[in-house]
Amino acid sequence: MTSEHERIRSFIAIELPGEIKSDLAELGNRLMDARQPFVKWVDFENVHLTLKFLGNIAVNQITEITGAMREAVRGVSPFRLEILGLGAFPRMEQPRVIWVGISGETDKLLELQRTMDSKLVRLGFARENQSFVPHLTLARVRDNASLSDRNGLGRLLTSTKFESKGYITVNSINLMKSQLTPDGPIYSRLFAVTLQG
Repeated sequence: MTSEHERIRSFIAIELPGEIKSDLAELGNRLMDARQPFVKWVDFENVHLTLKFLGNIAVNQITEITGAMREAVRGVSPFRLEILGLGAFPRMEQPRVIWVGISGETDKLLELQRTMDSKLVRLGFARENQSFVPHLTLARVRDNASLSDRNGLGRLLTSTKFESKGYITVNSINLMKSQLTPDGPIYSRLFAVTLQG
């Protein structure tokens, strides 16, 4: 039984089709062959496009959050996104986060994210202070990686070609629960809001 005082670690995301998860896993396996112990890879079944990280929310906030999500999608019809290629933050030569980019109808995605962010600010959530860069995180480089480790990884990333023929049809946004475990996070969908346009 869930107590209304229970806190849930949560975020709002677009879930991915299996075909894209398979392509990402194949890319990850190619890159993992280089055996860098200083890189922490995500579970490719867990990869998603995060629109907003909410942090720990109270159970009794779910109704108002999903209400804000409904308001944000009002008038937005389903749209299509594609996978763009491999990248890294802050830059390829010195990677800290490895990701693949998103292309396609990104204008709709950016507008949806902006609208949702402003609806959630009214509920007391902090506004995103960085501009939203749509991406799918694949791995994080540990802080103890040396400069030469990062440089070597940067060269590998720069020389790796990646294309996915799959695409993402965005017809809903989802409030997700993230349960942290020693084996990594377990994600489950709490609520889906459908785009109807």
